[in-house]
Amino acid sequence: MRRTPERLERRLARVAREHGLDQERLRRWVSFLALCGALERALHQGLLDTYYLKGGVAMELRFAQRARATKDVDLGIEGTRATRLQKLSGALGLGFDEFTFRVKARVRHMDQADTVRVQVAIQYRTRSWQTVEVDLGPATMGQVDLIEPRVQGLVELGIPVTSPVRCLGIADQVAQKLHACTGPSATGRARDVLDILLIDALGQINYAETTNTARRVFEERATHVFPPEFVMPQEWRPELEALAADLDFPLKTSAAIERRFLEELAAARCRPKR
Repeated sequence: MRRTPERLERRLARVAREHGLDQERLRRWVSFLALCGALERALHQGLLDTYYLKGGVAMELRFAQRARATKDVDLGIEGTRATRLQKLSGALGLGFDEFTFRVKARVRHMDQADTVRVQVAIQYRTRSWQTVEVDLGPATMGQVDLIEPRVQGLVELGIPVTSPVRCLGIADQVAQKLHACTGPSATGRARDVLDILLIDALGQINYAETTNTARRVFEERATHVFPPEFVMPQEWRPELEALAADLDFPLKTSAAIERRFLEELAAARCRPKR
């Protein structure tokens, strides 16, 4: 069957309904993987030396509906902020399948995080598909994992699925989240606490490797010590309980989540340096 924008829209609605998925979440998964398709083309053509997904988008592609939904793409690319933006524009200019991309003119520089935020307009054939925010951070020395996307419904949509996708290694991702939610700029980072506990609950943490990776990340960023002290802000509690309910997480209350998180930090203090 010839794919047209109208047919793809109808199929998106049907597949989301049949799989019990939020239609806009399925649309974002398509967008994320289309972006990855363009980045993979750029990598193979030598326009990119490396890239990897991190943050919430990496969590979703690893764990699908077991992870919280995210609306933006956290991306690691080598170079200065200006170089990263140039490389992204060149990569997206290659397109992927029937998708084309345009980096919008507005650029936001986040100096503290050495990150540049842009909006990418995505078009499928002749129609607008979606606009997503992309945060371009620096690529670090961390490991990159090649991940088979776990998201549902893509095969039924009849579009190519980019696989594998390149995600920041799980030990580095946990270490960076731990640094973010315990440091001096932790405002608004409640979600990282639950992300770490979710990765742990899914049995994805190698404790010795993650502890040593966290020591490296904390030393490199030099804002506070590892293992960190942690006191959960009161304003995080409603958000954590709402996220836990949404994900059907086994720990339902903020008190239980805090207790488990503190247990993990206490265990980290007892693990020897490698």
